[in-house]
Amino acid sequence: MRRQRLGRTEIMLPIVGLGTAFTGIPTSEQTVYDYVEGVNPVDRELGLQTLLAALDAGCTFIDSAVLYGRTLSESMIGEALRQRPRLKQDILITTKCGRAFEGHDYSYDAILRDVYASLERMGLDTLEIVYIHDPMDYPMEDVLSDRGALGALRHLQDQGVVKYVGTAANDPVTNLPYIATGEFDAAVIADSWSLINLTAAEGIFAAAEKHDVGLVNATPLERGLLVTGPIEGGSYLNRFFPPECLAQVSQIQDLCARYHVPMLAVALQWCARHPLVASTIPGARLPHEAVSSLEAANTEIPDDLWTELQPLVKHFDIVTGN
Repeated sequence: MRRQRLGRTEIMLPIVGLGTAFTGIPTSEQTVYDYVEGVNPVDRELGLQTLLAALDAGCTFIDSAVLYGRTLSESMIGEALRQRPRLKQDILITTKCGRAFEGHDYSYDAILRDVYASLERMGLDTLEIVYIHDPMDYPMEDVLSDRGALGALRHLQDQGVVKYVGTAANDPVTNLPYIATGEFDAAVIADSWSLINLTAAEGIFAAAEKHDVGLVNATPLERGLLVTGPIEGGSYLNRFFPPECLAQVSQIQDLCARYHVPMLAVALQWCARHPLVASTIPGARLPHEAVSSLEAANTEIPDDLWTELQPLVKHFDIVTGN
């Protein structure tokens, strides 16, 4: 798989990795329970099989977080690495701290606890990148202070536990000012860059270019819409697409069909065609989703398709929310 440099870091990422926010959740309808007290929708064995399928299919980049699966994501990654020890040295694992199922805590001590617990769950000694996760509505000066999240991550850098630090907010309005500080080596950008969402072009790209911040793109498939196309009566977690958006996706789907190329491949590879986006991390609930995304990254796409696609890529105001 083609690799690209992640900003000012020394990391070369594959253009498609694996996001684990919903790994092991049996049905898309059950994802709505992910934040419900007393209900954990993750099937640990299913999640483990999804991760193993990804590793066996050649995945070399996995993104996680303390929040995902209420720490089960990291635990399943640790078990997958134990079952595939010969692959461990070739896998780059990134994670996020500061937000857990129980709430947010960006204090110095909380970040240290998060990172060391993540290392233990995954059976790792060090991490290439740790991101400050979802600091929406929290005072930025506190998060970035020497006694806050950034100070803790700098300490872990000094100790050789963490190599690079990043920002990752599931909200582009929050991500932008953090990227613009220049403090971060990398950023996970969500709800910002897809065939139907061009928000990142409104400021995130400029800030990232100014400071050479490497970008990893999340939510590239818009909760599956850019895989299946519009489905009558279909619903998408935290996404409400206007009719004109759905019509546009149908046009893109028709274009892909004419070239006998899966829209999944076009949606993923298009994201990483931007020079600032090193990689994109589609989520996978199930083994076949992980494998199909990796296959899509290696699909040959004719130049003529990219040319015809260009006028079909438009920004739509997509309503997001819980």
